[in-house]
Amino acid sequence: MGFAAALRAAGLPCDAQRVQAYLGAVDQLDITEPTQLYWAGRLTLCAEPDDLPRYDEAFAAWFTASPPARRRTAAERPRATVTMAALTQTDAGESGRESTELKVAASDTEVLRHRDISQLTAAEREHLRELMATLHLAPPLRRSMRLRRHRTGRLDPARILRAMRAAGGEPVRLAYRAYKDRPRRVVLLVDVSGSMSPYADALLRFAHAVVRAAPVSTEVFTVGTRLTRLSRQLRKRDPEEALVAASRAVPDFAGGTRLGETIRVFLDRWGQRGLARRAIVVLFSDGWERGDAALLGEQLARLRRLAHRVLWVNPHAGRDGYAPVQSGIAAALPHVDGLLAGHSLATLEELLTEVRRA
Repeated sequence: MGFAAALRAAGLPCDAQRVQAYLGAVDQLDITEPTQLYWAGRLTLCAEPDDLPRYDEAFAAWFTASPPARRRTAAERPRATVTMAALTQTDAGESGRESTELKVAASDTEVLRHRDISQLTAAEREHLRELMATLHLAPPLRRSMRLRRHRTGRLDPARILRAMRAAGGEPVRLAYRAYKDRPRRVVLLVDVSGSMSPYADALLRFAHAVVRAAPVSTEVFTVGTRLTRLSRQLRKRDPEEALVAASRAVPDFAGGTRLGETIRVFLDRWGQRGLARRAIVVLFSDGWERGDAALLGEQLARLRRLAHRVLWVNPHAGRDGYAPVQSGIAAALPHVDGLLAGHSLATLEELLTEVRRA
């Protein structure tokens, strides 16, 4: 259990199910043999190939007296901001120092926008929360179903005749009517299972920013082992209060994943009755499906027939060499309009642009 806690501190998503599988494997082998212990943890506690270097370092540090030398990863390479920060120590004037400091802050922010959310430090996550609160979504629009009063457009005979009767039969002023633009509904389905826990906080903060921009036309649900509606909780103005209220309402945080069953519940209870009709539905998930993948494909096809557009946001899609081979996303991919990456602030901003264009 202590080794699993050390892995979580190193950034690995060791949830309760993985730890239970690890303990079951350890019970079946000789714990005095380091090789068996190493492979038992590697097969049960690692979720993806990117976890292997961190697992090796944590295993060596936990089970041996001398930890190995820390290897520098791509995310830890020296940045240009270090060189620019040194410029602030020169003998330039106050205006020059202020200008350089502003460049350093802007460069740090730009680098943070493209960093993977799951690999951020505590200080970087706090900065990301501040940037997330500044996001603004111009809600997507659709044409209204009825003609409304307008300055231009087609003539409105009924209003013209009423004005003529009031003016003694003379056509004093012409009246027009036209179709107006109304906000199109946006539905966000956020996966809060164990494999998505490194991204869950940032995605819920993103959902809060979208809800605050268009509270009437935005709905938010969490999917995991069950479906939970969070639209009311995320309408609070303060992000921290909204996140606390949302965490209290979600009973299956960091649990399993049954996307097919939860999407079926969403369609039966809300989507089929109008919430998903002509809406833009965005599903945030990595595609790990513990239930029936065929059921997920059927429900996504059903959702596609109702919605205006269906977008799938997968945090792993932004990594080099990614292929949608997971059972869930492979079954659902033919029924979605686009597969997007959502692993960084920059990719979430691209998602806002995609939603606006829809």
